[in-house]
Amino acid sequence: MHAQQLTALALALAALGLLLIAGVVLTRVAAQRRTERTLGHALDERALQTAALAAATARGGESAAGAAKVQPRELRRSGLKGLLEHFAHRGIRWLDTPFGRLVVAEEDRRVLEQCGFVDTRTRGLFLVARLFTALVLPVLAGTLARGYVTGPRYVMLVIIALVLGFMLPKIVLKRRAGRRRRQVVDELPLMVDLLRLLQGVGLSLDQSLQVIVNDFGSVLPVLSAELEIAQRQFATGRTREQSLNRLALSYDNEDMRAVVRLLVQVDRHGGAVQEPLKQFGDRLREARRAMLRERIGRLAVKMTGVMIVTLLPALMIVTAGPGVLAVVRSLHTMK
Repeated sequence: MHAQQLTALALALAALGLLLIAGVVLTRVAAQRRTERTLGHALDERALQTAALAAATARGGESAAGAAKVQPRELRRSGLKGLLEHFAHRGIRWLDTPFGRLVVAEEDRRVLEQCGFVDTRTRGLFLVARLFTALVLPVLAGTLARGYVTGPRYVMLVIIALVLGFMLPKIVLKRRAGRRRRQVVDELPLMVDLLRLLQGVGLSLDQSLQVIVNDFGSVLPVLSAELEIAQRQFATGRTREQSLNRLALSYDNEDMRAVVRLLVQVDRHGGAVQEPLKQFGDRLREARRAMLRERIGRLAVKMTGVMIVTLLPALMIVTAGPGVLAVVRSLHTMK
C-alpha cells in the first residue's frame, strides 16, 4: 500500500474511533438527562398532588375532586429519544403503504414477534433502520473505495453494499430470534413443572400465569415476557385462546403448541391438570435427554477428527520416533 492509502486508512479509523467515543458520550448524556427529567417529573407530580390535597382540604369535596384531576404538563422530548420517537412515528406512517409492506413483509413481522417486538413502534423503527442502513452503507463504501475501484467494479461494490445494508437489520433480528427459539426449548420443561406445582397448591390458571410472570422472570426470561404480553391481552378483553395464539404460532414449536392447547382446554372446560402436566413434563425431559445424547454423539464424531489431526502425529512421533532413529543410525553405521 502507498503512503497516501495508509494515511487515508488511518484517518478513516481515527474518525470512526471519534464517532464511537462521541456516541458513547451522547448516550451517557442522554441517559443522565432522561434521569433528571424523570426525577423532575416525579417531584413536580408530588408537589402538585400535595397542593391538590391542600386545596381539597380547604375547599371541600367538590374542589378536591377537581384538583385531583390536575396533571403535570408533559415534558418535551429531546435528544436521542425524541429523534428515535420521530423516526418511529414516521415508520408507522409508512407501514400500511405498499412500500412499507414491501420493506417489512410478513416474514419480517414474524421475526419481530419472535424477538419479542409486538407493537407497531418497533416495526416502524425496523423499517427506518432498513432504509437508513441501505442508504448509509453504500455511501460509506463508495467513499472509501473511490480512487481504488473504478468502472463496473465500483458500481458492483455499491450495489453489494446496498443489498447488504438492506439485509443487515434482518440478519441481526434473525440471530436474536434463533437465540430466543433455543431459549424457549430450554425453558419449556421448567415452565410446565412450575404450572403443575402452582396448580397443585390450589391456584387458578390466571393466578399461576401471573405468578410465573411476576416471580420467575429471571428464570424464564423469554416465556415470562411472552406470558406477560398474553396476560395483558387477556385483561383487555381477548379470550385465553386469542391471547395465547401468538405464543403458539410464533416460535414454530410443537411442544409449545401442545402446552397452549392444554391451557386453553383447562381454561374453557376446567378439570384437573396436574397429571397431564406431569406426563407432558416427563415426555419433554425424555426428549431433552435424547437431544443431548444426539449432541454428544455428534461431538464425539467431531472430536475424532480433531484427535486425528492433532494427537495422532504427536503419538506417532512418541511411539515410532525411537525406532525410526535407531533404523537411521543403523543405516549410517552400515554405510
